[in-house]
Amino acid sequence: MARERAELGAFLRARRARLTPAQAGIQAFPGPRRVPGLRREELAVAAGLSPDYYSRVEQGRQANVSREVLDALARALRLDEVERAHLHDLAAPGRPVPAFTGERADPGLLRMLAALDHLPALILGRYGHVLGRTPLLAAVLGHPMPPETSLIRWVLEDHGARERIVNWETFARFTVAGLRREQARHPHDRDTRRMIAELRASDPLIAAWWDDHEVRDYASVRKHLRHPIAGDLHFDIEILAAPHDAHQRLIVYTCPPGSPTARLLPILRAPDVALIIG
Repeated sequence: MARERAELGAFLRARRARLTPAQAGIQAFPGPRRVPGLRREELAVAAGLSPDYYSRVEQGRQANVSREVLDALARALRLDEVERAHLHDLAAPGRPVPAFTGERADPGLLRMLAALDHLPALILGRYGHVLGRTPLLAAVLGHPMPPETSLIRWVLEDHGARERIVNWETFARFTVAGLRREQARHPHDRDTRRMIAELRASDPLIAAWWDDHEVRDYASVRKHLRHPIAGDLHFDIEILAAPHDAHQRLIVYTCPPGSPTARLLPILRAPDVALIIG
């Protein structure tokens, strides 16, 4: 419980540091400022709380925080829907999860994947493990993506990902923000915490993004790839969740009909091209 309360306080501090009194719609307190954003007392006033009570929340000394208080803090901090849900998850951490023993792709998602062989697509499971993918996905990313590959680790640790994804830094940062959101949903998942610790230790940039406390949910993200044969490829990433397994998602790379990328995809499906990139 102490660890979860510490993460709640860290998130609140990170968010109030980004918000000025003017942005919060309040008058700045007089005196020299030691922080770039809101002081604790200013955030307390903006949220309609006593400074002492808010200090206990941020310092992890308040055992229970009501939904009404969390909503008041979310409004005062101008949090979006994802950040608001993240705040509630941090204040009310979930139950311990059972040990991971492997998983199989959802049959419905597999049928949809088979129907999407004309597009790059894959099924991701827990910890971002690849459970299935179309051949075109491997051709586009320049990686075979065999079962149990961690897409999260590929994006963040593989040098090939940094070469292939032109907007790698944006995409990688979103990946870290999504991982932080996932940890808040499952705070007792030791495997997730272990992966996060290893990723943070692997690259100071990843560590800095993690410490920034940015959070994102799974959502559509534009991806710009540079293929050694086809050249530049532009995709919108669409995500569909499995109805019976919250951990599994179908990820589809889409592009407008008739676009340069759409015209190149049939070429990348050709066997000789696959042999060259493989």
